[in-house]
Amino acid sequence: MKDTPEILCIGSVLWDVIGRCDNPMRQGSDMPGRISRLPGGVAMNIAMALRRFGLTPALLSAVGRDVEGDALISACHARGLRTDLIYRSDDLPTDQYMAIEATNGLIAAIADAHSLEAAGAKILRPLENLMIPFTGAVALDGNLTLELLSQMARSPLLAQADLRVAPASPGKALRLMPFVQSGRGTLYVNLEEAGLLCQMQFDSSEIAASTLLERGAARAVVTDGGNPATVAAPDGTVTQTPPPVSVTRVTGAGDTFMAAHIAAELRGLAPDAALYEALNAAALYVAGETKI
Repeated sequence: MKDTPEILCIGSVLWDVIGRCDNPMRQGSDMPGRISRLPGGVAMNIAMALRRFGLTPALLSAVGRDVEGDALISACHARGLRTDLIYRSDDLPTDQYMAIEATNGLIAAIADAHSLEAAGAKILRPLENLMIPFTGAVALDGNLTLELLSQMARSPLLAQADLRVAPASPGKALRLMPFVQSGRGTLYVNLEEAGLLCQMQFDSSEIAASTLLERGAARAVVTDGGNPATVAAPDGTVTQTPPPVSVTRVTGAGDTFMAAHIAAELRGLAPDAALYEALNAAALYVAGETKI
């Protein structure tokens, strides 16, 4: 393939169904609000954010050849994303994600990425047609199976790539263990996910990020909501506090942070400047000041 993309986003591309309430909620609440359906999934969210930062990402994922899938591909095109590398399945439905959000944060969510998991290694076939080994940036999410992620952590196809990995949710955090064990890539996790990977509780992102490096991670970026976030690497650690904002949405905030950080570093910004830009981009998103 002559037109090699500058960055690949590998993982979930699906429909987000989000219910939002303008009041606090608790388990069992039945409240008025608004329900929206938007293109989503970790890989998709990262790709959309990267596009806003001036990059042209290509998606590697699985999308069904159904009405929902056709609409999703059209939505990708409308946002300037490359979809020619996506695996289109005739027998697997398009995945979806459902969440309930309120002013006190995320109340509950269910991610149905079964089609992506069932497609497995089929989504990676386009890599064989790219310039090998791929030397660009790769944003990878933990919605893939542990087996496939383990293969990718050691794959010669990605051996020279600038690999950035996120777990997608705390429930999938342990799927990132192959990247810790192999010392590959930059890990983007929150405090809870870092604790799951290290099998311990942390009081700060700085301790969590440093511990991940001690366990074998090549580089770790740990966030903690409105508390300080940390980027830890063998050559140094940077910790900064996000700007305070009023929370209007939660889903996609971590993906926006990751995309902004990747884009800043690809522009050559120093670690402190890149973290500053990422935290501010995420804050604007959470405050509802960034278009989806």
